[in-house]
This record gives sequence, C-alpha cells and structure tokens, in this order.
Amino acid sequence: MTGELDPDRWDAWRPEEVARHLAGVKAPWCVVAGWGIDLFLGGQRREHEDLEIAIPARALDEFVAVLSGFEIYVVNVPGRDAFTPVAEADPEGLAETHQTWVRDPSSGDWKVDLFRDPSEGDTWVCRRDERIRMPYADVIAWTDDGVPYAQPEIVLLFKARHAHLDKNRSDFAAALPHLDPSRRERLREWLELVHPGHEWLAELG
Repeated sequence: MTGELDPDRWDAWRPEEVARHLAGVKAPWCVVAGWGIDLFLGGQRREHEDLEIAIPARALDEFVAVLSGFEIYVVNVPGRDAFTPVAEADPEGLAETHQTWVRDPSSGDWKVDLFRDPSEGDTWVCRRDERIRMPYADVIAWTDDGVPYAQPEIVLLFKARHAHLDKNRSDFAAALPHLDPSRRERLREWLELVHPGHEWLAELG
C-alpha cells in the first residue's frame, strides 16, 4: 500500500518499539518532544499523537539503511511537494528542513519523525542557535530498559517556542518540579539566549 500521503494518518511506534527498530544504529539518537519528557518522568503521562527522535543530520543514511522496509520522506522541502522521498532530496533541500517522516507501506501509517540536527563530531549543535552545544554523552539519558531520551532542559527549550500550546504548558509544568538547580540554570540561560523575556523564566526562579 502506497496511496495518498495523509499527514494526519499517524499510528506511531512507542519509544521501546523504535529502539528495537534502531538497534543496529551506531550513531547517537534520542527520543525528544513530549515522549522525551515522559521518559524523563518515568512513564507515559499523556497521549501522544506522534513520536519524534533526534538524530545527527550527517548520519541520516545510517537510519535510512536500518529502516529499509519503510518509506521515508523529507517534509516541506522549499519548492517541492509536502513530502519528498528521501532518495530524491538534494543536500540543499535537506539543509533547509529537519523533519523526516517514516511510513509503513503496508498500512499507510506514519510511525516516527526523525529530526535531523546539526552536529560536529561527537558534539550536538542546537538547530535553534548554534552557540548552544553539548557532547552527545551529556545530551542523552537512558531509561532503565535502554531507551535513549534527550535531557529535559533540551526538550523544553524547543517547546518554549510554542509555549501557548496546552501540551507544551503541561510538559513544562510536569517537568519543572523535577529539574535540579543545574538543569534550571541551563534552561534559563538558553531561554535568555533564544527567547529573551520568555514567560517560563519567572517560574525557573
């Protein structure tokens, strides 16, 4: 089944499922967005429409190879249709986007969104502001059953752009009591850099 690509047709993997599919990948990756906050908090606390993971943009081919049984599309390349098969995306198109959706051809359902992040060697570079950099060893934490997820202050930095959304307010409120002083300080510094005057700054203390 190929058919029309419906952007709303999601039946996303759970984090443990995507970890099984990516078991052979050597490049660093981690669960981000709402699921990333839930993994930090120790379990699912709300419904999730999709699943997003962050990968190094330079390592996209490795993920494409491991997911060879699935259809993979680059989303919203300027001047192209909404979905461009990854094999047809040129370097310029890839550089201007970051979302890469993975589709099960047998069902037509989207399973995971690969966020392609910039990096330099073993260092993650924030795509919102390249001054924000961390070694991947400090970016990624792990659940007890071995699922990698991004540190919560990184996830919340990206959520801050759309802080008005209920899901993002909920994730911030749920994570805030569990952020130790060093995490709060890091998020505060990043928000002041990327979103000066952000409403969450007051709550971070």
